[in-house]
Amino acid sequence: MTCDGVLANAHIVLPDRVMRGRIEIDNGTIAAIVEGDKVPAGAVDFRGDYLLPGLVELHTDNLERHMQPRPKVQWPHEAAILAHDGELASCGVTTVFDAMRVGSINSQEGRYTEYARDLASEMLALRDAGALRIRHLLHLRAEVCSETLLAEMAKFGPDDRIGLVSLMDHTPGQRQFRDMAKLEHYVRGKHNMNGEQFIEHVASLKSLRDRFGDAHEAGAIANADRFGAVLASHDDTTAEQVARSAAHGIKLAEFPTTVEAAQACHDHGIAVMMGAPNVIRGGSHSGNVSALELAEMGLLDILSSDYVPYGLIVAAFRLAEMWGDLPRAVRTVTAAPATAVGLMDRGRIAEGRKADVIRVGTRGNTPIVRGTWVAGLQV
Repeated sequence: MTCDGVLANAHIVLPDRVMRGRIEIDNGTIAAIVEGDKVPAGAVDFRGDYLLPGLVELHTDNLERHMQPRPKVQWPHEAAILAHDGELASCGVTTVFDAMRVGSINSQEGRYTEYARDLASEMLALRDAGALRIRHLLHLRAEVCSETLLAEMAKFGPDDRIGLVSLMDHTPGQRQFRDMAKLEHYVRGKHNMNGEQFIEHVASLKSLRDRFGDAHEAGAIANADRFGAVLASHDDTTAEQVARSAAHGIKLAEFPTTVEAAQACHDHGIAVMMGAPNVIRGGSHSGNVSALELAEMGLLDILSSDYVPYGLIVAAFRLAEMWGDLPRAVRTVTAAPATAVGLMDRGRIAEGRKADVIRVGTRGNTPIVRGTWVAGLQV
């Protein structure tokens, strides 16, 4: 369903400037952008609030949080999906790539069991029924350090609207957890392991990487091509790893962990995506490079909410304050992620683009999302 209408008396964040004006919506697209504070009869009066493009989220673990709201508590998938969808809409997200892990470890009881295919089918059914507020696509997180990656990916096809496949490698001692002490603290705390169990866990994962890693990596790349999906790297740490990513044709790097890797990404024409919580907290919770440091160096292109949906809009306004440039900051959560995955019909306030927009006020330096429209319909 689409809706026509006028959103007026707004500070419109255009790609390169902020303009007081209104947008006119026709058949779910932006038909006109008119300067001035006039509020035509029947228009929605923004009263000077910002009018931004809807946020485009490429990587969020939020759905998994709704599926398991407490440790060992499994929630019905349909209810979890609807709650996730509603939360993102309230945070100003109008397009989301729902991250689902593929690649399980069945030899360790209760550890990383398969779920993505069934969950994706439920997501697609809800979308086809018109039950979702915002636009959902799939992001398969392909874990090469696993036992079942290729078998799980074989269950998906081009009709599943998989927009993104990221190459994940959580083998201990490299990438996100190069520091084994930090890894031990994280894993033992999360899974209630003792020291001996942690040593066995590390040995098991390294064995999986040795046995399956190269074949899984090659297979994931081939499957991304079969799906017609964009391929991303994850947690690149060294220039050598980035060069390998570039050789695979990767154009998007999720959460590089060092300045070296981020700089190498830019040298290879690979867009750098960092987590909004990293920006807001002023550093990485894993001890990796600060997103603010990369932003200051001109090495940050895209933000992802990662594990805090409202963090996306908050981090964008933090960057705007740091850079002194609101349109540039807004591009990191709208135009830049849309461009990275080939969605050129959204992410900008421009004639002919989808009327996926949001209303944002402020309280001090904190943005407040006051309305979300998808295809011109307030959701």
